[in-house]
Amino acid sequence: MPNVIYRALPPLEFIPPAFNPLFLRVVQLLLPTWISRKTAISQIEADNVEVLVDLYRQFHERKIRFLIAFRHPQAEDPLSLGYLLSHILPHAARHKGVPLQYQIHAHFIYDRGIPLWAGSYIGWIASRLGGTPIQRGKADWTGLRSARDLFANGRFPMAAAPEGATNGLGEIVNPLEPGIAQLGFWCAEDLYKAGRDEQVFIVPVGIQYNYVEAPWGAIASLLGELEAASGLPVYTETDSSMYSAPTGLYPRLLRLGEHLLSLMEEFYTRFYHQKLPQAEIEEGQENNANEILAARLQVLLNIVLQVAEQYFDLQPKGNFNDRCRRVEQAGWNYIYREDFKDIKALSPLERALGDHLAEEASLRMWHMRLVESLVAVTGKYVQEKPTAERFAQTTLRIWDVVNKIKGSNSKSHRPTLGQQRVKITVGEPMSISERFSVYQASRQGGRQAVADFTKDLQEAMAGLILKG
Repeated sequence: MPNVIYRALPPLEFIPPAFNPLFLRVVQLLLPTWISRKTAISQIEADNVEVLVDLYRQFHERKIRFLIAFRHPQAEDPLSLGYLLSHILPHAARHKGVPLQYQIHAHFIYDRGIPLWAGSYIGWIASRLGGTPIQRGKADWTGLRSARDLFANGRFPMAAAPEGATNGLGEIVNPLEPGIAQLGFWCAEDLYKAGRDEQVFIVPVGIQYNYVEAPWGAIASLLGELEAASGLPVYTETDSSMYSAPTGLYPRLLRLGEHLLSLMEEFYTRFYHQKLPQAEIEEGQENNANEILAARLQVLLNIVLQVAEQYFDLQPKGNFNDRCRRVEQAGWNYIYREDFKDIKALSPLERALGDHLAEEASLRMWHMRLVESLVAVTGKYVQEKPTAERFAQTTLRIWDVVNKIKGSNSKSHRPTLGQQRVKITVGEPMSISERFSVYQASRQGGRQAVADFTKDLQEAMAGLILKG
């Protein structure tokens, strides 16, 4: 069954940043070894690094404050970004003859939920590296104040992933959360009030993974495992036409997707009494299997989220990412209880009722986790460009879903399909300061400035995707 929390607990505590320069140095020295031994990454390269070199130079001269807004397709992204700052960037600075401070680093914002599933030690490590946590599904004023203070006054620039979470797809950028733009304007506001003349920038950074060698055999084997798990006949290497890449694998991937979709449609209509509305197909696409699959998936994701939202009495507002965050926060409110700060003062009956509630909330959040795994899937991602990367990314997304249904949310055993090289692309800095007058003019102007900047940042990050 899914990973379940069986106990009601005290409210989540804020983990304050406690930067330790010695600890950072040790981490930076060990980082290349950790990456080579613990990940599938064999090489990390970066383009346009001189932009970051110049930004850090100006930061050290107290001319600017800036935030690195990085793409977040995989869980290894922080490691790639850390390698960029600790190894690639200092080398580039020395090559250009630009003197920089010894430790090149960035404060960063991370999801407070990560230590819950990855281990409490992650919070300790993040704190010593100068990170600050945020609870994404609510107005976390403690977390926001900490991030705001670090942006304006921290000893390093900031770093954050405006997508909020990984989507597993290297060539699709999730809708960006407006919080990054808001932090930028808050920083400009704080500098203005303090009489400081630093300019504020946000610099988009693309991160993209490519396989050193196309892992068609590993993809085919993983498809076989997923076919077996879902009750489909499994093709073997003797079925050469269905084992060849990519023409033979795509029908299997499409068949698997359609089968899983049908299973989940039946599951939610039969046992959760949901009515699936007719999927809307564009005119002329009635016989296009990919368009039909994509339309059915959108309908199903909406229904799955509604199952969780109905339990927590939430209205379905915003896009799927927004709705997932609200469900997550509602679940946390049921598990990490403000009224359970002093658990010892509660009666055994109160504890038992709280535990029942926490367990049920945890189970309801499971539906939202399924949507998280599929929210970026378009139904035609592979068809548009059948590269090994897109095949692998989509197959791994399906693996995530099957894994969650089978009962594990852990990514520690996620299949490794082959060695990867990472390409990091630094974009052009985007000025917050140039837009500050619009933000400052009125409340409506402020909201519009945040929305406009977020839209422009989305386009900038999409433009950093390298087309293979």
